[in-house]
Amino acid sequence: MHREHKSRFLGTVKKVVVKVGSSVVTTTSGVHRERVGRIAAELARLHQDGYQVVVVTSGARAAGLARLGLDSIPSKIAEQQAAAAIGQIGLMALYERFFSDHGKHIGQVLVTAADMQDRTRYLNAKHTCDHLLKHGIIPVINENDSVAIDELKFGDNDRLSALVAGLIGADLLILLTDVDGLHASDPRDGQAPLVDVVEDIDQVLREVGVGGPGVLGSGGMASKLRAASSACHRGIPAVIASGLEPGVLGRILDADDAVGTLLVPRQTPVSNRKHWIAYGVPLRGKLRVDAGAADALTHKGSSLLAAGITGVSGHFAAGDCVGCIGEDGSEFARGLVAYDSADCEKIKGLASSRIEAALGYHIADEVIHRDDLVLLSDVSANG
Repeated sequence: MHREHKSRFLGTVKKVVVKVGSSVVTTTSGVHRERVGRIAAELARLHQDGYQVVVVTSGARAAGLARLGLDSIPSKIAEQQAAAAIGQIGLMALYERFFSDHGKHIGQVLVTAADMQDRTRYLNAKHTCDHLLKHGIIPVINENDSVAIDELKFGDNDRLSALVAGLIGADLLILLTDVDGLHASDPRDGQAPLVDVVEDIDQVLREVGVGGPGVLGSGGMASKLRAASSACHRGIPAVIASGLEPGVLGRILDADDAVGTLLVPRQTPVSNRKHWIAYGVPLRGKLRVDAGAADALTHKGSSLLAAGITGVSGHFAAGDCVGCIGEDGSEFARGLVAYDSADCEKIKGLASSRIEAALGYHIADEVIHRDDLVLLSDVSANG
């Protein structure tokens, strides 16, 4: 990793989100106690050095497998949830014990995707983390896999870690996995060089072949890159590195050391709210718009008016996130709608002055206000 890149993007880091993957803290027989202890010691050292640290940990489900007599993540949701319920207790007990050995206290925060998707609950999670950090407590965050269903598909907590980084206004996202970073080709062939710095994460996502998930996790390099992209578009640099390597966290923050892959943030980051719209909220439907509306949204900073809508698909409520589809069929923006799908169907193509006559009431002139809309060219939102 080039020293000038480290100095530029990591030289002023104070608030760090560290995501620890299942492949780092667990084995087929349960939690890898030695690694959890080592990582806790490294995190405690960063905290002692003045960094604010937030941990996003995977491993609850994998930690519970041995108790169920399994050696890989089961396909049935109920078995996954049972494994998570069993493993979460042991995993957090180890974090508490090892951090306490270094005089540090932790606070457990369990979330689901629904908590990130609902704006009020999202802000509540932010306030909780901010309060813990203010009092010198290290938040340890995990998905509440014992009750989650669709949330289990997040990608080994990679997406969650990027959302948390945006949530708390982190200066750096570190993704610890079982490889030493992004390679130019499949690292399993033994010849693939490590990519030190990625300056265009979107190009990498389009062009680089990536491997699938491991036996214990559900992520893989593709998931890491999507998480890094989310962080970078929020203006937060990301580093992908090996959590199997002792001292890796200190090395990442050492300007004179080269370790892992640094993913460079964009120069003009999107706001926290628009980052949440792009990455934290599921799409519930689509609005097809004409060429004039697409141009106004893309180049003139306009809101989406009913007059520009030519088609409505999906079933969504007011306040849901929908995609804006151009005449070529591609999604170019997404935002929060003021009207539900049935109302949008009734008012599509109408001037704003005719909305009340068509519906019997009037909520807003805009179907999607500019403040509630984000262009995908600004965030490359891809899930």
